[in-house]
Amino acid sequence: MENPLALSQLVRLSAASPWISSLIARHPLLLDELLDPRRLYSPLKRERLDAELATLLANVAPDDLEQQMDRLRQFAQTNLLRVAAADITGVIPLMVVSDYLTWSAEAAVAQVLELAWAHLEARHGCPSGPVGRDRGLLVLGFGKLGGMELGYKSDLDLVFLHGNQDPNAMTDGARPVPNEVFYFRVVQRMISLFTTRTGQGQLYEIDMRLRPNGASGLLVSSLDAFEHYERKEAWTWEHQALLRARPIAGDTGLAERFQAIRREVLGQARDPEPLRAEVREMRAKMRQNLDQGDAEHFDLKQGRGGIADIEFMVQYLVLRWAHRYPDLLDWTDNIRQLATLARRQILSEAKARLLADAYRGFRAAYHRNALQDLPGLAPATSFPQERQGVAELWDQIMGESPAI
Repeated sequence: MENPLALSQLVRLSAASPWISSLIARHPLLLDELLDPRRLYSPLKRERLDAELATLLANVAPDDLEQQMDRLRQFAQTNLLRVAAADITGVIPLMVVSDYLTWSAEAAVAQVLELAWAHLEARHGCPSGPVGRDRGLLVLGFGKLGGMELGYKSDLDLVFLHGNQDPNAMTDGARPVPNEVFYFRVVQRMISLFTTRTGQGQLYEIDMRLRPNGASGLLVSSLDAFEHYERKEAWTWEHQALLRARPIAGDTGLAERFQAIRREVLGQARDPEPLRAEVREMRAKMRQNLDQGDAEHFDLKQGRGGIADIEFMVQYLVLRWAHRYPDLLDWTDNIRQLATLARRQILSEAKARLLADAYRGFRAAYHRNALQDLPGLAPATSFPQERQGVAELWDQIMGESPAI
């Protein structure tokens, strides 16, 4: 009633996306974002996101956990709305939507680490002894976060590593605890900051099943233990996951060590036939358990010829050839991995382009469905050429009698 411009933006966005309507209805503070279209349709890049979040938290008392959580949620929701608004109106290209969503998540992860660390440091001091260059705690992103491919409804696949090398080392504060206990409590508090539901909702859902030994593993492992696990115990599917892993926040020295371990583990020479069989078997299990398609619908992610088929082909080829071409491990996202496979002539330019174009098309449809509050399904008649092309390449690369 008082601001016709804001009303016009609300109508425009609500008409375009039921998901945005629902987001604003759940979080009415977002109505303030409609007052200035210049801000609304201009999502921020990483450096400005860090500054905005720091400003939001600047006047919050260090011990005011509720306000910290609310400000974090306000930050995430505001930037989610900006990205969606710019996406719907074509202000930003579709293929950078995931970049903006990933930058927002990275800024949140880094700030949550700072807040959790400050809280524990005030109680126990800092870890002592050989722990790393910068505090000794590293946050890794796996999956869509690691691959810079977050969607509007994505959770965060996180793994936490510490650099403590002395099991007897203690923190240096007035109430010392073992270093490993300190790191465990920091991660516990981080998870609480992410997942506790407040009046402003939840910051992010966190998935930690990709840590060593999965759900039964330690909440935070030492980098040495992680290296041992990846070298001696990890399954092929865990090395597939490692292809998409990268440091998100924390100790820069540990990040460098992690990158070296990742390259060494993934750069091992592998027997191509057992590798192909294991990747193919895992993909078959996934499709059997997760494919929601039927006679009328194509599952964009799990259906034959869809997103997961492309991802698994790329992962197989990178694991197969990384020992000869280490630059295949330079990137964690599928598109640039495909470009490297083409540059190294493992895939022809035409085949790599076919897979990349199909991947972009499927992800575009997935984003659009999310904005319409729809599941990741498309009509069974959609993408016929892309699906056929991907399926044919799957048979050539991953079949019982492969041609590549």
